[in-house]
Amino acid sequence: MKIFVTGTEGYIGSRLVPQLCSHGHEVIGLDTGYYRDGWLFSDNARMPVTARTILKDLRNITADDLRGCDAVVHLAELSNDPLGQNNPEVTHKINHHGSVMLAEAARKVGIRRFVYTSSCSVYGAGTGDFLGETAQTNPQTAYAECKVLVERDVGQMAGPDFSPVFLRNATAYGPSPRMRFDIVINDLCALAWTTKRIAMVSDGSPWRPVVHVDDICRAIQLSLVAPQEAIHGKIFNVGQNSDNFRIREIAQIVAAEFPGCEVTMGPSGGDTRSYRVNFDKIHRELPGFACKNTPRDGARQLHQLFKRIEMQPETFQFRAFTRLKQLKYLQATGQIDGSFYWT
Repeated sequence: MKIFVTGTEGYIGSRLVPQLCSHGHEVIGLDTGYYRDGWLFSDNARMPVTARTILKDLRNITADDLRGCDAVVHLAELSNDPLGQNNPEVTHKINHHGSVMLAEAARKVGIRRFVYTSSCSVYGAGTGDFLGETAQTNPQTAYAECKVLVERDVGQMAGPDFSPVFLRNATAYGPSPRMRFDIVINDLCALAWTTKRIAMVSDGSPWRPVVHVDDICRAIQLSLVAPQEAIHGKIFNVGQNSDNFRIREIAQIVAAEFPGCEVTMGPSGGDTRSYRVNFDKIHRELPGFACKNTPRDGARQLHQLFKRIEMQPETFQFRAFTRLKQLKYLQATGQIDGSFYWT
């Protein structure tokens, strides 16, 4: 297949492209380049191939950019809750309207399969039950609201010649060259390595489901090649039931991997996001899918990586590994404007 992947230079994209190429696919990439300053490590044995990437804003994409492709994988959005809340109006223009325009352009040129990476954050403040795909969404942020709106609007486009599929990923973790240290397991592992102390700013009681970045890539790859009836218009939670944890439990898992790391708790926080998620559907209905990693595996992989590259505190704190910090830097230095367009 010839696959158009947005966000090839991001945290997931830099892991996904080599996997798709190893399965014989041709990849054309799109990325706006916000995070090009950050590259944590190189591993040519695992990443022998990169994609030809168009440097372009998602909002400026045209049907001609997509012509000749068989499928689209859409990763490129403003990529977490704090970043979305920083400028909700721009978040909606990029994440909601930009994503719908991409799907419309794909359908226009005859692309039959559209894989959209959504998020379990759509569940927001959950009920305490294990929430399946038919559960009521309860988004708490602009980022999560946009995910719900894209699922709705692109889902309505489904037809005989256009098959969207929506992957609600749990919170990602694990090594990637375009590293993110603003997601929970990666952040806690880096704290454990650089300070030997995980100081929680809350009591750690909220629930989060987590999933390894390589298992997300596996779900995407399988969604591209599955029979149409297996994925057509469907929503899948991506993860596994055993990997729903309270934040404080995740901190203890990380501390166990980093000897001598101290964990302390804070007061009950103001973050209302707390949800547990059921992942039975993807294991039952997406042919070949199973998670191959656990948070303990991820913590061990990150520990080994930090040791290998001799990671220093200033690397952990570098702006390009935290999405909101990097975009604020690009704005402060006049490289992007208030609407996040390059100047």
